[in-house]
Amino acid sequence: MSEIKESNPKDEAAAGTRVDLSLFPHTAVVYGAIALTEGHLKYGAYNWRVAGVKASVYIAALRRHLAKWEAGAEFDPKTRVHHLASVQACSAIAIDAIECGMLIDDRPPKVPDIDELFDWAETTVQHLHKVFPPKDSPGRYTQEGIREKKTISPSDSLHHSVGSWGMFPDSSGD
Repeated sequence: MSEIKESNPKDEAAAGTRVDLSLFPHTAVVYGAIALTEGHLKYGAYNWRVAGVKASVYIAALRRHLAKWEAGAEFDPKTRVHHLASVQACSAIAIDAIECGMLIDDRPPKVPDIDELFDWAETTVQHLHKVFPPKDSPGRYTQEGIREKKTISPSDSLHHSVGSWGMFPDSSGD
């Protein structure tokens, strides 16, 4: 039932203009909370709001975790925290530090026309698609071999039925 009840004016007045927190998946919230729990136990919860943090530290950590995940590692072998959860935590801390005025911005000097660079890159990729049509491409080599030229369905996913939390060795606890 998708009708808005006439009896509840809040449905129409507020729902359309307020941020819809229901759009952020609970699975991602749980993963992020696990990574932030690791940080809480190691450094103290919300330590960045008191001491501040350098942008470069979180850029480097985010990139390390993303590179490890991209290279095929799901979980940190010592902590059992998913690498994408750590990416989320790095991003969340940086955002929170910005909003709380506690980010020490040691990023390199700005690239004045970064949007133009990406626009140029997109145009170049479109040109490459004309020169080398994707339908003729050999495909992408993946950890499971050459990806078939089809849409990947949920049943093709490694974690579709049990979730990655069930895939870590000895994840039942110590």
